[in-house]
Amino acid sequence: MNSEKTDPGAIYYWQALNRALDTEMALDDAVFILGEDVGLYGGSYRVTEGLYAKYGEWRVRDTPISEGSFTGLGVGAALVGMRPVVEIMTVNFALLALDAIINMAAKIPLMSGGQFTVPLVVRTPGGVAKQLAAQHSQRLEHTVMNVPGLRIVVPATPQDAYWQLRQAIASNDPVFFLEHEILYFTKGVVKETPSPIPLHRAVIRRPGKDVTIVAYSRMVLVAQEAAQRLAQAGIQAEVIDLRSLKPIDWKTVLASVEKTHHAVVVEEDCGFHGAGAEIAATIGQQAFFSLDAPVVRVAALDLPTPYNGALEAASIPNADKVVEAVQALLSRSDQPNVGM
Repeated sequence: MNSEKTDPGAIYYWQALNRALDTEMALDDAVFILGEDVGLYGGSYRVTEGLYAKYGEWRVRDTPISEGSFTGLGVGAALVGMRPVVEIMTVNFALLALDAIINMAAKIPLMSGGQFTVPLVVRTPGGVAKQLAAQHSQRLEHTVMNVPGLRIVVPATPQDAYWQLRQAIASNDPVFFLEHEILYFTKGVVKETPSPIPLHRAVIRRPGKDVTIVAYSRMVLVAQEAAQRLAQAGIQAEVIDLRSLKPIDWKTVLASVEKTHHAVVVEEDCGFHGAGAEIAATIGQQAFFSLDAPVVRVAALDLPTPYNGALEAASIPNADKVVEAVQALLSRSDQPNVGM
């Protein structure tokens, strides 16, 4: 997935997002950006770099440190025909904007009887980066997954970051666009093809016949590394990148499980009540008679993320833990949850 070493045309994940924003802003004057440090500074992770100089302060708007206020402003702008892209500096700060996201953006289309659409994109990085401590390392996808009316996308590659952001901006529904801080400086080729795959469709990153590994966001990279190591031991793991957490492409997931008869769900969120709980439950329910063993979950420990680097790394999944989980599953271990 990371083609940095093999293709000189590869670009960074953040550059793919930047290119998507630039393209959509050039195509439609209704698209504008607002958030903290998105203008003169160019964004905390450089995603809006150069856009302030190109489009001016009316379309790339720096805001006060007030997530609830400027996200609410974005909802209002969407209601009157604009297509705002709100950047929240980290998902941890999105907690301050949940009223606008959950009570406004997600509810107004239904409560208005379809009279209003909310073409709003809320972009925000999340996940465990490198020693940012507990208040800056949360994974909050489970918080918004439980909200009817929202779409949630989780691109793992520069290619998906580019096209999924463009598709999100074009959508008439509110989209929670969840990036991962570690992915910003991964590289990949971005093809600006005219026919991208649908916004919420999962993709098979690596085909296999022995076990299905379902992952999303940065854990797709971890799953692929684990699959490469498993292949050396003669185990062919199929890696599915969900790309979306709401809706989830169950058709692709279940077709894989029906073929491999084994499933491992890998997520960086805590195991208790994380996104993986819903994924595992649905696989267990919908593919019960295809499974040769219970679904295994590999997830983070249920604790605030430690600041200490070694403890931080130990608290979240890595390729070793995924390999161990797969091997235990295929050896018909009676442990339903391995490692984490």
